[in-house]
Amino acid sequence: MAPKTDSFTGKNAPAFCLPDAQGTQVCLEQFRNRWIVLYFYPRDNTPGCTLEAMQFNAALEKFAELDTQVVGVSTDSQESHQKFAEKRNLNILLLSDTKHTVLSAYDSWKPKTMFGKEFFGTQRDTFLIDPAGIILAVWRKVSVKGHAEEVKAVLLEKQKAEGK
Repeated sequence: MAPKTDSFTGKNAPAFCLPDAQGTQVCLEQFRNRWIVLYFYPRDNTPGCTLEAMQFNAALEKFAELDTQVVGVSTDSQESHQKFAEKRNLNILLLSDTKHTVLSAYDSWKPKTMFGKEFFGTQRDTFLIDPAGIILAVWRKVSVKGHAEEVKAVLLEKQKAEGK
């Protein structure tokens, strides 16, 4: 699924600071001058989220070669992220947004319906952010299979266009 033009495309990425699995505050600003793949996912240890995390994890070395930081964000606790990373041998940076502030800032905290009941939850979205902090590509309602490879292909295309 190719990225779609979105209201966020071409705009500054909303700034944030969130705790990682060890409780260390990580801020978007720390990655200034690097590319960032910021992906939002619903829940640790669920089939789709596990597949997505494992695909990004498998591509981490290639993303690193492209000077790109991969960051996953969900509403799960730091402890949940820690267990998820240990269980799946993940090296991805996972951040905890228990208050949905970052999810809301990126318009990824959405009303959902299941069994006739409406509730709010995380929409699976991915943002590609350039070294200046500008969002260059957005994927909404991501289909997990092959997504990490697709993001990497778009990243390569954007870097080539910028002469990297």
